This record gives sequence, structure tokens and C-alpha cells, in this order.
Amino acid sequence: MEKIAIIDLGSNSVRLVLANIMPSGHFVVFDELKETVRLGQDMERDGFLKPARVAQAVKTLKMFRKLCDSYNVDKVYAVASNSFRRAKNQKSFIEEVNSVCGFKFRVLTEEDEAMNIYCGVINSLDVPKGVIVDIDGSNMQIIQYNRRNIINRECLPFGSITLSDLFLGQGYTPEEQTRMTELYVLDQLSQVSWLKEIEPDYQLVGVGGSFRNLAKICKRVKRYPFDMVHNYRLNGEEFNNVYDMVKVLDAEKRAKIKGISSDRADIFASALAGIKAFCDYTGMNEITVSGAGLREGIMFMHAVPSTAEKSISDVLGHSLYTMMNYCEINIPHAEHVCNLSIQLFKQLRVLHKLPRQYVKALRIAALMHDTGTRLKFYQHNKHTFYFILNANLYGVSHRDIILAAFIAQGHRSDDFNLAEWNKYKDILREEDLIAVLKLSVILRIAESFDRSMSGAVKGISCDVLGDSVIMKTEVEGDCSLEIKNALKATGDFVRAYHKNLEIL
Repeated sequence: MEKIAIIDLGSNSVRLVLANIMPSGHFVVFDELKETVRLGQDMERDGFLKPARVAQAVKTLKMFRKLCDSYNVDKVYAVASNSFRRAKNQKSFIEEVNSVCGFKFRVLTEEDEAMNIYCGVINSLDVPKGVIVDIDGSNMQIIQYNRRNIINRECLPFGSITLSDLFLGQGYTPEEQTRMTELYVLDQLSQVSWLKEIEPDYQLVGVGGSFRNLAKICKRVKRYPFDMVHNYRLNGEEFNNVYDMVKVLDAEKRAKIKGISSDRADIFASALAGIKAFCDYTGMNEITVSGAGLREGIMFMHAVPSTAEKSISDVLGHSLYTMMNYCEINIPHAEHVCNLSIQLFKQLRVLHKLPRQYVKALRIAALMHDTGTRLKFYQHNKHTFYFILNANLYGVSHRDIILAAFIAQGHRSDDFNLAEWNKYKDILREEDLIAVLKLSVILRIAESFDRSMSGAVKGISCDVLGDSVIMKTEVEGDCSLEIKNALKATGDFVRAYHKNLEIL
């Protein structure tokens, strides 16, 4: 298995991400480091990276070198953006880092940076029409896309650090400073002509540390029970509540807010002011937070080189197969169980009357139903439940992930934990409980029909006759094990569907 390292040297911080690249074209992050160096701070005065900050960056990169060597990393992608495109001493800094640490940094062009950010977002979120906003220390990247193609992009020369410094030391209160920042950003946005033409059906996708911190605070305020920032969605009211709280505080008091990184407290208000200005100017009030951006874009391009030209069409599918390959489960068996589950969903539609939207959760549960065996076979359905909840799946809503976890948990047992269910009641809907009970039975029968993992049961047809369901199997070879195992689910079937079950 190949190991790669990605070093992202930005204006505010430098990050190291290490990932395993599987032969199947999938990747899993296994370690990371982050250090705040503020390399871009004070550069606007004369265009030079300051010696003290350069020394801190080199010291950090030496630590990164040591970690890369200890893991025997095969390839390092070292990229620099933001400040470096404008730094007058860019060349001498890169030469020093190469000499001392052995990292050959590539300074990304605005186009390269936008493409990497877009690649990270489009291959991890199911948002067909969007405007990506990435606010880093010294830049605001804005990327409009539709039908998996970039339509417009703009890189504005200010970010959370530069905006923080803009009105610093001029006697403004924190609230006055953020208001001045808003007005400044609004003026800059008014010079981007295509922003005025954005249609209301576009979604705002937020990338970067400021958006992630914003999501963490919103989740804490509303006691959001699901521990995943990627694809968290917040509305204008949630944003304004956080912004109104933050903009009146000084940096010392902001640092005490749970959810804000200690290295971001002094620049967080200016980032929110930039976001506020963007939302006001475009009329976009809902934000989808992406946990994937530039670094993930580089990983996708390395693991799946075709994404440089064409994005992944089935984002959820690629994410699911990443987990299945990582857990080394029997993929043909998982695929067959998934196919049988969907057949049963269609055949029993007259009884369960569930909308097609539930198929996504059923698909996740079916393909990942055995991932818990990676930990332990016994009660592996319970381990699968935990695994699905924490797998950070791409291209799927938080609600569907939670539903899939409960469906998978029920495929080996009817021991339903209502207390666990109630933890997620603010995300789930009232009708979801009955749906999960019905879909768990479908998955249990589907898995039984491939108990020998031989694919012997090729198809299923169901007839509803009075108070019974006659389930006919299309088989190849001896299926006595499969049918015997499936019949064990008759009690659960009666409870879920209020019909007797016969299997032929």
C-alpha cells in the first residue's frame, strides 16, 4: 500500500496530512499535524516574508520531515499558495526549505489552487449547483460550478489575517471593526460582475478552518448529536446568532468560546464578517460546510488520476468502496446483498409504502453490513453501527448515515435500542423509526439469501396473498442453507409487516 504526504503551507498555518493509497484507487487518512506559523502576517507592508515567521515555518517543516521518514512515505506533495504568489523572497524561502528539509515546494497558481479546492468539494459532496467560498489567511477563493463544471472563479486578495489587520489599531471597538470589514468586503465583491447573476437555486459551500469552526459552534449551541462537520448545513439564523455573539468580543474572550481553535480566535470575527458580506451581497442564506478542500483534492487526483479531467460520478459509491476495501470485506458478497435488498424493497413496496429516498440508507447499510467484523465477528452488527456513524462518508446527508447505521444494526438482531435512537431525534423524522424496522428485516433476509456467499439466489419475487407473503427465489444450485437461514427472520417480518412469510 502506497503512502503519500501532503504539506499545505498557507498564510495562517501549515498542515501535514498522511494517507494510505489503496490499489483500488481509494485513500484513507491515517495521520496529520497542524502548526500555526502566520507566515503571511505583516507581509503586506513591504511584500517580504518576515525572518521570524520563516524560521518558525522551517522549524515546523523539520518536524514534518521526521514524521514522513518514520512512516516511510513514498511521495510528498508540498504546495504553497496564498502569500507566496506575492512574496518577493519566495524563491529564497523555497530553496532554504528544500536544502534543510528536502521538501520541494510548488507554488500553486490561482487556477491550480481553485482546481484542487473544487476537486476536493465535488468528489465529496452531492451538491449539483454550488458556489464554493474558501477563506484562508490572505485570500478569498470563490468558485461557481454547475453540472460538475466550473463556470466562474475569482480570487480576491484578502483573507482572515489581512482583514483582521485592516482596521487594527485605529480605535474601533470589535463590533465597529467587523462592520468596517463587512463594508470593505461588500465593496470588493461588487467588482466581481458574475456574482450579481447567481441564481437562487445555487448552494453556498464553505471550505476552510473558519467554516469548520463556525459549524462546530453551531453544533454546540443546538446540541447537535452527530459528530461530523462535513456536509453540516446551517441556515441564516444560525449564522447570525454566532456572528452576533462573536463580533462584540475581543480576541481573548473569543478564545473561550468552545468550537473556536485557539490559533483562530483573533482572526475568526474578520472571517465571519467576510462570510456575512458574501451572504448579504448574493442573498445566499444557507451554508453547506465541506470538510474536504485543497488537500483532499490532491488526494483524489493522486488516487484517481481521472478526476483531474472528470469528477467521480457516484460520490457515495466511491466513499463506500473506500471503506469496504479498507476493511477488507467480501465485496462481491456485499454487492449481492445490496442487490437483493433493493429487489426486496421494490417487491415489498405495496406493504412498506416507503418513498424511494430510503434506498440510499438501505444501500449504505447493505454494502457496509459486515464492516463490524473488522473489529470482532460476534455482535458485529453493533460494531457496524458504530463504524457507519464514524466513517465520515461522502455524498450523503447526516440523516441518511444515521438511518443506515440503525438499519445495519438490526440485520442480525431485533434488539432495538430506543434510548440510542432518541439521541438523534432532532435529526431524524417521526416516520423514520418504522422505516428502519422494516428495512432492517429486508437487509436481514437479503443477507440470509447469500449466507454461503456464493450468489446462489439470483432473484426474488413476492406475492401478497391475504395475510401472507409468498417469497419465491430464483436459484442456481442448492440453496437450502440460504432458505433455512432466511426463515429465521419470519418473526421479525410479522412484527414489521403484519404478514406471515413463506419462502419457496
